[in-house]
Amino acid sequence: MIGRQTDVSGAHFAFTDRWGGVSAAPYEELNLGGAVGDDPGAVTANRETAAKSLGIDPGRVVWMNQVHGNAVTAVDGPWGERPAPEADALVTAERGLALAVLTADCVPVLLADPVAGIVAAAHAGRPGLVAGIVPAALRAMTERGADPARIVARTGPAVCGRCYEVPEPMRAEVAAVEPAAHAETSWGTPAVDVAAGVHAQLARAGVRDLERSPVCTRESPDHFSHRRDRTTGRLAGYVWLDR
Repeated sequence: MIGRQTDVSGAHFAFTDRWGGVSAAPYEELNLGGAVGDDPGAVTANRETAAKSLGIDPGRVVWMNQVHGNAVTAVDGPWGERPAPEADALVTAERGLALAVLTADCVPVLLADPVAGIVAAAHAGRPGLVAGIVPAALRAMTERGADPARIVARTGPAVCGRCYEVPEPMRAEVAAVEPAAHAETSWGTPAVDVAAGVHAQLARAGVRDLERSPVCTRESPDHFSHRRDRTTGRLAGYVWLDR
């Protein structure tokens, strides 16, 4: 269920896989996305299960309405009855508040400066990479006292460059913004490696503690993939600080 969890100096990073929940096909099992057509009751149960497995209060997990842009929203507590804002990154200095990002091929980016007590979660797909969501999240952190040299960055399961086929003009457009994202599929056609682009942007900003998941969602039956299955569930990445 929790595919990977790491802890660094009181900062916690976790990524889910697709197992251990109650959703039925085609969302089986641990779908955490509330806008993909799954039964809302199943999604709520899955979110509670995932949070409790991490030792998080489900009511202290903050979600966002992801739109493939570069907007960052600062958070100081749960939304309560308010709708989640349209954003592709969240940032907080509130300890014990978990920021969550949903993906099913895009790159989930989790960031933390344990010394400053600042964390951020970002949703980086191809459009977000081009729009600069990762640099925007880093700016939001540094404006609140984070230091890129102290930031710990973890990216989770995502479609790899060998599998993310795109038309040549699209690859050229992305590579013009981030050359590191230029890729080729395993069958020799133009592709984009979003995770490579994200890591290049992080490194350029001065982030040194970088880890990238080796999992390709399109290749892994243990993970949801929109490119592979079209109608499917969503994985989640979580980042939070000890209280």
